[in-house]
Amino acid sequence: MNLRGALLAAGAALLALTGPALAAAGPVARAPVGAVEGRLDGTVEVFKGIPYAQPPVGQARWRPPTAAPDWQGVRKATAFGAACVQPVAAPGGIYEDPIPPMSEDCLSLNVWTPKGAAKAPVLVWIHGGALTTGASAEAMYDGRKLAERGVVVVSINYRLGVLGWLAHPGLSAESAGGVSGNYGLLDQIEALRWVRRNIAAFGGDAANVTIAGESAGGLSVMYLMASPPARGLFAKAIAESAYMISTPELKAPAHGHPSAEQSGLALADKLKSPDIAALRAMDAQALTRAAAAAGFAPFGAVDGKVLAGQLVDVFDRGQQAPVPILAGFNAGEIRSLRMLAARPPASAAIYEAAIRERYRDLADAYLRLYPPTNLEESILAATRDGLYGWTAERLAAKQTAIGQPAYLYLFDHGYPDADFAGLHAFHASELPYVFGTADRVGPHWPKPPRADAEQRLSQAMIGYWTSFAKTGAPTAEGQPAWPAYDRSRAYMAFRDAPRPADGLMPGMYDLHEEVIRRRRAAGDQPWNWNVGLWSPVLPGR
Repeated sequence: MNLRGALLAAGAALLALTGPALAAAGPVARAPVGAVEGRLDGTVEVFKGIPYAQPPVGQARWRPPTAAPDWQGVRKATAFGAACVQPVAAPGGIYEDPIPPMSEDCLSLNVWTPKGAAKAPVLVWIHGGALTTGASAEAMYDGRKLAERGVVVVSINYRLGVLGWLAHPGLSAESAGGVSGNYGLLDQIEALRWVRRNIAAFGGDAANVTIAGESAGGLSVMYLMASPPARGLFAKAIAESAYMISTPELKAPAHGHPSAEQSGLALADKLKSPDIAALRAMDAQALTRAAAAAGFAPFGAVDGKVLAGQLVDVFDRGQQAPVPILAGFNAGEIRSLRMLAARPPASAAIYEAAIRERYRDLADAYLRLYPPTNLEESILAATRDGLYGWTAERLAAKQTAIGQPAYLYLFDHGYPDADFAGLHAFHASELPYVFGTADRVGPHWPKPPRADAEQRLSQAMIGYWTSFAKTGAPTAEGQPAWPAYDRSRAYMAFRDAPRPADGLMPGMYDLHEEVIRRRRAAGDQPWNWNVGLWSPVLPGR
């Protein structure tokens, strides 16, 4: 070998050196899966884009995730991984946020950890987006402020839309268990398994993991609580604006839904794909767009294995994960989700007549809560409560019933930009306060002011959320004690400041619980967005 060749070879060998032989520019975590190099952000070490599962591409599309293989050397972890494939959002929407490049190779996670942490509590964040959109890279989910309070924060990507939630007889036939669908949920479970194996290397305590999410992330938290394979992978749960709606059964129609497999067959027919091989041959982005345009709605499938039963049934039987819970919703949920609510009719008389026809002997109770005096506000409130309010209180009630601490909240905070736009306490508006990221909201998000009062509210919420992750009891320095739900049905109201109270919206939970009890008993009515004027005629007592 000549001198030039020898120098080139020596240079290549030097570049390949990792670990102690070559000093890393940023912090290094040496996990069982392999070493990763992140960066230091103040007192917080940040590691991004760590793969937790192998790419679900080709023949691996629509199969349960497989753990990412271990690696040698030090892997750079300073940039977010690709977002999972999803439809491109229409510009100008309130929830529009720059999404990183998309790929089927998207099963990655990110870690924020206090420098020098050891046995710290862990919070695993599951993003929202109707199981259709979103990514762990969204700026509002930055975990630094939570990590500064002594919590290791992990945020994850999981398969979305048709790629994450398609059930089909052909896929069930491939499965050893004879089931299909729920791939996005299985991804979440695989990420929790990665945390259990590796998080100690980042200073986290694998025995003290809190799962947390908002909207579809809150739905995912409930799925995980009801999923036998997820049992033992977490110790606490936080569900923000979750919705305990009916979901398809895998094999048979139930509660007004076609079976999940039948929905998969119908989609394949619309896409002119005779079998799974044809669907796997489609470009991921084209398939995702086509499925969304065809009306495919991603949800979990009750298969008796990954999802043991309808969420309401699992929680009624006390078969959910026996863990403390923090759950709540926002006063203005539907103000930014008006597609979920019926338009006001021409008159109060039409409204009242329609409610009496649909709600029968429950109409008086309904009209007391949602009177015809202000049709728009009553319709918004009824839709909010039928989805989010009832779910939040039900979670608190059902965890209390199995002897677990439960903490309920109502976020009813407004600020000028949001209130002026008619978006007081809108869906997801608590998130910048929980994460301390009011300066990182999307381009069309009403901007929270920089006022001291806003900072105090955010600091209080960060305190409550992180202390719950640590101990299972939410506390915040200098703030009122947050009472457990218990028999007094206590809750915390977040308005201009945290204020504890008892008896949230008297009559709300009991009305919607009775409505859904009757629908379940009838067996042919879903419970989801069919509230108020969109409700079918309810079954009798």
